[in-house]
Amino acid sequence: MIRRATIEDCTAMLALVKELADFERAPEEVTISFDHFVESGFGSNPVYWAWVAEQDQRVVGFALCYTRFSTWKGQRCYLEDIIVTEDYRGKGIGKKLMDAVIQDAIERKLSAVVWQVLDWNTEAIRFYEKYQARFDAEWVNVSLELP
Repeated sequence: MIRRATIEDCTAMLALVKELADFERAPEEVTISFDHFVESGFGSNPVYWAWVAEQDQRVVGFALCYTRFSTWKGQRCYLEDIIVTEDYRGKGIGKKLMDAVIQDAIERKLSAVVWQVLDWNTEAIRFYEKYQARFDAEWVNVSLELP
């Protein structure tokens, strides 16, 4: 079952974030506190929204998005993460989550759904190719870490 995430899902969602970080070989990169994660999604000024996938009364996946603004294209849905725990992959859960993201973006009248994928994550790339996603190797990721 796919449903909108609630504050009660934050523990399970953050555990899945850590599972993803392990998969991406960067477990030390997850530095967000639980309180900040909760406040950012369910506090007085939420900056993200999410869906969870439940199986057997357990959260086994989620998709988390926020609005990104493009001076060329307007408001866009940025898909920060789509995660399905390893034991539940290959069962169509990722597709249901992605479809929920796309439908929500359409309803919000956003101009696109955009995201990133690691170039070595061939399983995810094949998944996104099924949606006829356009891959752009021209842009370089840049970030400036702040104190």
